[in-house]
Amino acid sequence: MLRHSSKVSTKAGLPPGTLMKVGEKRCEKTTISVIDYDSKSFEEQTVERVEDIFPYKDTAKVTWINVTGIDNIDVIEKIGSYFGLHPLVLEDILHTNQRPKMEDFGDFLYIVLKMLYFEETENDIMAEQISLILGKNYVISFQESEKDVFGHLRERIQKSKGRIRTMGSDYLAYNLMDAIVDNYYIMLERLGEYIDDIEKELIGDPDREILEEINYLRSEMIFLRKAVWPLREVIRNLERRDSLLIQEKTVIFLRDLYDHTIQIIDTVETYKEMLSGMIELYLSSVSNRMNEVMKTLTIIATIFIPLSFIAGVYGMNFEYMPELQWRWGYPAVLVVMVMILLLMVFYFKKKRWL
Repeated sequence: MLRHSSKVSTKAGLPPGTLMKVGEKRCEKTTISVIDYDSKSFEEQTVERVEDIFPYKDTAKVTWINVTGIDNIDVIEKIGSYFGLHPLVLEDILHTNQRPKMEDFGDFLYIVLKMLYFEETENDIMAEQISLILGKNYVISFQESEKDVFGHLRERIQKSKGRIRTMGSDYLAYNLMDAIVDNYYIMLERLGEYIDDIEKELIGDPDREILEEINYLRSEMIFLRKAVWPLREVIRNLERRDSLLIQEKTVIFLRDLYDHTIQIIDTVETYKEMLSGMIELYLSSVSNRMNEVMKTLTIIATIFIPLSFIAGVYGMNFEYMPELQWRWGYPAVLVVMVMILLLMVFYFKKKRWL
């Protein structure tokens, strides 16, 4: 399930820039993979030591360095030291509760995003922080676990599909962001199907468990909004080309990514309103069910009021009650009671109360 918060109190009192992992441990081992390419060549490898990636900093090719697992602080610190990353950036990489943002440090851009998945087996939304470092000819990505959405991108680079092998590192960073945003569509589509199923159950047979699921999904929508809404501003800032690292020919792709982000935000808002409406529908269904029960009980009580009156009159046992000595008194009273019952049922049906 989504981690809306994690224990950040352990950092209380520590100096700014202190490197400490905040968040769940998602990967047992830190691995570093390198993809180095240009229009004519391609190289992919998994390095054993951090020092093996240092030569790629100043090559003429575009290099994508992907760090999987950020629990090894020594690895993060060595990468930051060689590539000149600010200590506060390294601190943010290790603090996995960051909101999406973009910071310009001149020689590099620091971008934070949330990679989201919908776990169908448990109907849960999983979230993972992705940190990107965009340099002149390289992109360093830091992800918490081995699971990601970059498989198609790796294939495109390997097989030289599209224009990615002819573009720079800014276009590579755009493709990483685009892969994450495209996965939002898949996640929201499956989430929408789950919401539709809950709505059908709600209409058919509302119960307490459905209400709990709706409230849970509402809290998840709040998290989704927090994860997606700031992304709009991140892409907008990249589109403005305030940094020399963003080329003019990449801006048009960023505009398209911005439009996708707006669509996703609208979808999240729509789902949020749907869930609010489903809560109102649940309350209305429960209220209607209670009204039906009260209506039935009221009709039963109303029918028995005259019958109870008649039974009460003849149950007083006064000595001089004429009907007490009548041979057919008891059957006559029963017949009168049945007739009153039938007349009242007929009247209630005519009024459509039954």
